[in-house]
Amino acid sequence: MIDIHHHLLFGLDDGADDIETSVAMAEVAAADGITHVVCTPHANSRYHFDPAINQVKLEQLRERLDGKIILGLGCDFHLSFDNIEDAMNHPAKYTINQKMYLLVEFADFAIPQRMTHVFYEFLLAGIHPIITHPERNMTIQKAPQRLDEWLNGGCLVQVTASSLMGRFGRTAMSLSHRLLRENKVHFLATDAHNIESRPPLMKETFNLVAKQYGPETAERLCITNPRAAFFGEELPPQPHFASENGHALGKRSLWNRLFGN
Repeated sequence: MIDIHHHLLFGLDDGADDIETSVAMAEVAAADGITHVVCTPHANSRYHFDPAINQVKLEQLRERLDGKIILGLGCDFHLSFDNIEDAMNHPAKYTINQKMYLLVEFADFAIPQRMTHVFYEFLLAGIHPIITHPERNMTIQKAPQRLDEWLNGGCLVQVTASSLMGRFGRTAMSLSHRLLRENKVHFLATDAHNIESRPPLMKETFNLVAKQYGPETAERLCITNPRAAFFGEELPPQPHFASENGHALGKRSLWNRLFGN
C-alpha cells in the first residue's frame, strides 16, 4: 500500500515531534504493509513551510530507516490566498515529489465560491488537486453535493482510511462510505500524526473496502492510484462517479478534456 498523506517529518507541525517518533511511525506503517509514504507537512499560516528544511529532514529520516520504507515529499496545502498565488508561480514547491499532484485542504467552516475557479486555474497550470478528507470537513458534511462540481471539473478526492472505521465520528464514517458507493474517492490515506491517537495504519481499512466494495476497489484506492500520484503519472481510467440520485456524472470533465483520462 502507498500512503500519500502522512505527517511523518519531525519538528515541523502537529505530526511527529522528533526523529525517534518519525522512525517509530515509519516502522508501524511498514509492519502494516505500507511500502511508500509521502511526507506531507502542513503548509498554512500556523506552520512555516520551507522545502529546503523539509528535504534535510527527509534525508535524515531516510538514513535512519535504511530502506525499510520508501519516502517521498509533498505537503498538506491550505487553500489560502497567499498559498494559491505562490503555488501558481512555484508549483513544484508544494506538489507530491515535485510532480503534478497537490493535496489541498479546505478550511473547516467556510469554502469560498471562488474555489471552482482556483481548481480550474490549477489544472490549466498542470497541477492536479487532490481534495483531502472531505468527509471530515463540516461544510461538506452539510452539503456533500458541492463535491460534484469539483469532481466534474477534474479534482480528485482522498478520504482518511480511519474515517471508514469510525475514527472521526459517525458523520465522517457515513459520508466516507457514501462517497465510496458513489465512486467519488480516488485515494485512501492515513493522515497519520503519531503512533497513538492517529497511527499510520491502512490494512484494516483495505480489508474492509475489499470486503464491502470489492478487492479491485481496495487496490485502486490504496495501491494503483497512490502509486500514480507518487511517481507523477496519469491515473488509469476511473469509474464514473454518480450523483445522489444515482445518475452517472464525470463523463465530460475538464480532466477528460485536458488530459484525455
